[in-house]
Amino acid sequence: MNQDKPVIKLTTLEAIIITIMILGGISISIIRYEAVPHIPIILAIFLLLLFGMIKRVSLKELENGMIEGAKSGLGAVMLFFFIGMLISSWMASGTIPTFIYFALELVNGDFFYSVVFVVTAIVGISIGSSLTTAATLGVAFIGVSSALELSLPITAGAIISGAFFGDKMSPLSDTTNLASMVVKVDLFEHIKNMLWSTIPAFVISLILFTILSPQEIPASFEKITSLKETLQQLNLVHYYSFVPFVILAVLAIKRISAIITLSFGIISSLIVAFVVQKNLTFKGMMEFLFSGYTMDSGVEEIDQLLGRGGIESMLFSISLVLLALALGGLLFKLGVIPALLDGMSKLLYKVPTLFATTVATAIGTNFLVGEQYLSILLTGNTFEKSFRKAGLHLKNLSRVLEDAGTVINPLVPWGVCGIFLTGVLGVSTIDYLPFTFFCLLCPLITLFYGLTGLTIVKN
Repeated sequence: MNQDKPVIKLTTLEAIIITIMILGGISISIIRYEAVPHIPIILAIFLLLLFGMIKRVSLKELENGMIEGAKSGLGAVMLFFFIGMLISSWMASGTIPTFIYFALELVNGDFFYSVVFVVTAIVGISIGSSLTTAATLGVAFIGVSSALELSLPITAGAIISGAFFGDKMSPLSDTTNLASMVVKVDLFEHIKNMLWSTIPAFVISLILFTILSPQEIPASFEKITSLKETLQQLNLVHYYSFVPFVILAVLAIKRISAIITLSFGIISSLIVAFVVQKNLTFKGMMEFLFSGYTMDSGVEEIDQLLGRGGIESMLFSISLVLLALALGGLLFKLGVIPALLDGMSKLLYKVPTLFATTVATAIGTNFLVGEQYLSILLTGNTFEKSFRKAGLHLKNLSRVLEDAGTVINPLVPWGVCGIFLTGVLGVSTIDYLPFTFFCLLCPLITLFYGLTGLTIVKN
C-alpha cells in the first residue's frame, strides 16, 4: 500500500485490540447477521474515523489515508472492468460454451471422481468462477453421483477441488486478479508462479481421486447428455470459437500487459460473436458487455452457466475492493498496521517464519471473517512491506495469498463459499472437507516451499 508515514504511533497491544475489535465486528456481522461485507467494513471505517478524531488526527489526514488506500486498488478495478467484458464476450462467441462442451465429453463411467475433478477444473478455468462451476456442473455431477449410489461427500470434494483450481488459475477470476493487483504483480507472472504449488497439488489430488473412484459403475448420464445436446442446439459449439482463447494465451505467453491482452481477447471474441450469432446487433453487443450475457434455453443449468459476465457483474467486487483498501489505508495512517508489524518483527526476519506467519494470517482471516476477498486484501497489505524488507519478489506473496486465502474459504462452514456450496450441493462442509484434496494441499505445499526456500524468488 503506497502510504506516507503514520500520523500517530501506537503500541502493539493497542494495535492488537483495535484489530480484534474490527475483525470481530466484521466477522459477527457477516456470520451471525449474514450481512454483505460492504456494510461491516463501512462501519469499521466509521469507528476508525472516530478513533482518529479522538486522537486529534485532522479530518484531512484521515481522508488522505482512505484515498491513498483506495488508490492502490485502481489497477485491479480497471482489470475487473475488462474481465467482466471478456467473460460476456466469450459467452456470446461460444468460446466458454465450447470449452464446457468438450469438458463434458470427458465424462464417462470410468474413474468417476477423477473425471469430475478434471472437468470442473477445465470449466473453472474457462469461466473463472468456482461458485458458478459448482452451482451448475457441480449440481449435475451430484445428481449423477446420487443416481449411481456413489459417495456424495467425495463427489462434492472433487467438484470443489476442481472448481477452486480453476478459480485460482484462471485469468478471468476476480480473486486471481485481486491477489496480483493487491501486491502489484503482473497478472500472468502471478499465474505462472502459482504453477509451482498448483501443479503438485493438482497431480496429488488427481491420484487420490483416481484411487477412490469405483472401477465399475452402470452408465447413467442423462443429465450430462442433455447439457451437451442443449449447447449444440444453441449453436454455441464451434472449433473457431477457440480463436479468442488462443490469442489471449499467445499474448500472455509473450508477457504483453494484462490490459492489452484482455483487450485483444475481447475484440477477437466480439468478431467471432457476430459470426456465431447471425441476429446479433450492435445494440445487443453493447448491452451484454455491460449487463452480461443472458440465455433463455429452457434448461436452467445452461442458463445459469452461460448467463454471466459484463461490467455490471464486477461492481460488487470493485466496491468491496475499494472499501477494504480504504479501510487498510486508515489502518496504516492511524499506525495500526505498522504497530502490528513492529510487534511481529522478531518473527519476520527469517523467510520460513515470514511465510508461516503470512499463511497463518490468510487462513486465520478466512476463519475469523469468513470472506476470501478480505483474507487476500488484509494479508497482502499487511505483509507487503515485510516481503520487500526480506528481499523477496512480491509474486511470492501473491502466491501465498491464493494458496492460503482463495482456496481455504470453501472449508469454512460459516464462510461465504462454505455456506453457498453446502446449499447448492446438499453436502455439509464438514462432510466434504476431508475430500477437498486440492484446497487442503495448497497451503501445505506453499508452507513447504517457505520452509525449504525452494521456488522462492528474490529481488
